Amino acid sequence: MAQDAKLAPISDYVTSDIKPWLNDPVIIEAIKAQNAANANLGQADIDALDKKWRAEVDGSDHSMIDGVLGNALSKFLQEKKAASNGKIAEIFVMDAKGLNVGQSDPTSDYWQGDEGKFQKSFGAGKDAVFVDDIEKDESTQALQSQASVTISDDKGTPIGAITVGVN
Repeated sequence: MAQDAKLAPISDYVTSDIKPWLNDPVIIEAIKAQNAANANLGQADIDALDKKWRAEVDGSDHSMIDGVLGNALSKFLQEKKAASNGKIAEIFVMDAKGLNVGQSDPTSDYWQGDEGKFQKSFGAGKDAVFVDDIEKDESTQALQSQASVTISDDKGTPIGAITVGVN
């Protein structure tokens, strides 16, 4: 119960400050386009993409990461992070398979589909919100809680999810 009390302000922040812009066309159209492009990916394909991303995190070739960081959705998320006055440490949007669509900062991996942040938001269906415990984030090295929300299209069908690292 004490932990729930610690996480309540994060949940309130997500409801008041994050959810209002989750139906922005920049987000919806980027997810829909990637869902269409990735529709036929199997688990071996996803694993290969994730492996390439992880190699780029530690390597000198960042072409895959730069491609995602340079897209319109990532620019939108970078603006939202900057406008948060330090409340947001990172933001990333995932498609229906849990693959990154856009992000404010590089993530340590490309596939989030095997993690609670995706499974307890997108996997839980429409309107799901999952606020994880406060911990040190591997990517940002900051103490934060990750709040994840299912993103749905205008018909209410879940199409992806967003994770926001809240300081």
